[in-house]
Amino acid sequence: QVQLVESGGGLVQPGGSLRLSCAASGLIFSFYVMAWYRQAPGKQRDLVARVMSSGRTNYADSVKGRFTISRDNAKNMVYLQMDSLKPEDTAVYYCNALPTWGADPYWGQGTQVTVSS
Repeated sequence: QVQLVESGGGLVQPGGSLRLSCAASGLIFSFYVMAWYRQAPGKQRDLVARVMSSGRTNYADSVKGRFTISRDNAKNMVYLQMDSLKPEDTAVYYCNALPTWGADPYWGQGTQVTVSS
């Protein structure tokens, strides 16, 4: 079965950094577009960043210049490096795997990121 397991969430101060990791298993990793989404209480779940197997990336305007998504196809890992964190970044962050052939995506359980002084 397909599993996506996030790690690296926690509490950080404004201006700090955090790196999230997503370990994928049970899938042919290179066949999936990988992404990070986030959802704050009472808000919609929004796309943060995505990365294709080639390494091409897309970012939400709110995180451009601060966050970096990357993937290691040899290790079936996806990362989200978050720098210059703001309180508005506080949310549950979810790993997402979208099949390139158009099937429904898979989701991780999410990891909490809290940015507060």
